[in-house]
Amino acid sequence: MQTLVTPDFKTSNVITGLWQIADMERDGRSLDLDAAARALVPYVEAGFTTFDMADHYGSAEIIAGILHKKYVPKDSVQLLTKWVPTPGKLTKEQVREAVQTSLQRMQLDTLDLLQYHAWNYADPAWLDQLFWLQELQEEGLIRHLGLTNFDTAHLKMVLDSGIKVVSNQVCFSLLDQRAQRFMLDVCQQYGVKLLAFGTVAGGFLSEKWLGKPEPTQDNLATWSQMKYKRFIDQAGSWEQFQQLLSTLSTIAQRHSLDMANVASRYIMEQRGVGGVIIGARPSQSEHIQSNRRLFELQLSQEEKAQIDAVLGLLNPIQGDCGDEYRKPPFLTASGDLSHHIASFPAPYATKTGHDGRTHALSGTIWEDIAGFSRAVKRGNKIVISGTTATHGHRAIGGNDPASQAHFIIDKLEGALQSLGARLEDVVRTRIFIRNIDDWEPIALAHGVRFATIQPANTMVRADLIGDEYLVEMEADAMIEP
Repeated sequence: MQTLVTPDFKTSNVITGLWQIADMERDGRSLDLDAAARALVPYVEAGFTTFDMADHYGSAEIIAGILHKKYVPKDSVQLLTKWVPTPGKLTKEQVREAVQTSLQRMQLDTLDLLQYHAWNYADPAWLDQLFWLQELQEEGLIRHLGLTNFDTAHLKMVLDSGIKVVSNQVCFSLLDQRAQRFMLDVCQQYGVKLLAFGTVAGGFLSEKWLGKPEPTQDNLATWSQMKYKRFIDQAGSWEQFQQLLSTLSTIAQRHSLDMANVASRYIMEQRGVGGVIIGARPSQSEHIQSNRRLFELQLSQEEKAQIDAVLGLLNPIQGDCGDEYRKPPFLTASGDLSHHIASFPAPYATKTGHDGRTHALSGTIWEDIAGFSRAVKRGNKIVISGTTATHGHRAIGGNDPASQAHFIIDKLEGALQSLGARLEDVVRTRIFIRNIDDWEPIALAHGVRFATIQPANTMVRADLIGDEYLVEMEADAMIEP
């Protein structure tokens, strides 16, 4: 079975993930790259022609290059990779070098799909990098652009800003239904395919754990297990998780399938899902044959209702897609970002004046011309200037008021981070809107970002400077001594 990602790009519904290569190398195991590539040939022969990797998945890109150069024709496989740059600003040339590195490793002239990850939306450097990637796409180095671990607001912002992405890869499983809230609606609205990882929760959604005592983090064997045990803890008790496993077991036995097949097929059948990503187990033919059964399985409405009923007993994972990499609780293997990144640079430059005030400067020409700062900190108070969706010569968010509002709040947060504060420190916001009919989407965007902060707020209609701008915001913050 194949999914039509775009009219000229088809991928397998079941995508083979190569992240375990990084796990093997991280654990110090030696890896014969040629043998690893040869071990992927049975996947291609069985119809699993799409492979997902990343620049940080150890030697995965090199193995993919060997695969299509030595063992299978390139036109018989689709090779998806990711770029996960370190936080902070890069030059256009550094972006080009990152793409060329993947091309060299994979022995390609053009990347089939490059999926981009951003660590910190408050630092607008991620937008520069995406626009430059789109230039490289126009140049022919990239066939299609995608995203990975983007939340709904920022996926929509990217699309409204004219960046043509075809997919977003996120965690989506029976344990993690965040994509159902808003993400799938936006994907369908814009024709973007969702690529779902984590559908078997690191192996937890399998017979291996049915009826077994609850493990502790200390005695889990793999990085994936350490990660998805945190999802289980957030979703409820081990007893509730066992109820889910029992339901999957009943359905799986009815079809003479594995429980993992049922868990993945449920996600495959959700609207807007272009494919599920299941980790490779090279040299295990029974794993390949088990995955082939995914193409045959059709869940009945009664079986889906049984699964939905037990899902209703679990606590929903809070937040939006990708939040596990950006805010507490960090649902990662280590429970924080320590094994991903070392630190976050300040989004904006700062300078301290003789009077003790610290200024955050976003670098727009208007700050010098009109003599103002993006934000000023004095003592424990921070005041942020009227902020629009300006980034360089662009209005981010296009003509969508909600996307403009979200980018403005990103800029507010970037100024706060640069001055040692957080969005949670905001005590007042002021919103100025051009068109009174836009009040509701702007208010809803403000509500998404400030739901638990609830600062004092004013919204008024105003004649804004710049026809492209639909909304402008100010904010005041107080840092606790």
